[in-house]
Amino acid sequence: MITAASNTLPDNAGYVAAAYLVFLALLVVYVGIMAYKLMRVERDVVELNRLADAERPGTGEPDTARASEEATSV
Repeated sequence: MITAASNTLPDNAGYVAAAYLVFLALLVVYVGIMAYKLMRVERDVVELNRLADAERPGTGEPDTARASEEATSV
C-alpha cells in the first residue's frame, strides 16, 4: 500500500532545485549588499580617524590647514 502511494506522488525535484537556486541567489545578493555597506562604514571610520588626528593637541580645535591637506589628498 505504501509503495502504491509513493508511485502516485509527483516528482518535484525540479521545483526543489529551483527553490534552492533562488535561495542561493538571494543569499549572494544579501552578502553583496552587506559587503558594500561594510566597505562604506570602513571608509567613514578612516575619515573620522583622519579628522580626529587632525585636531591640535591640547586645544581640541581642528587644525584646518592639516585637515584640508588630507581631504584634498584622498
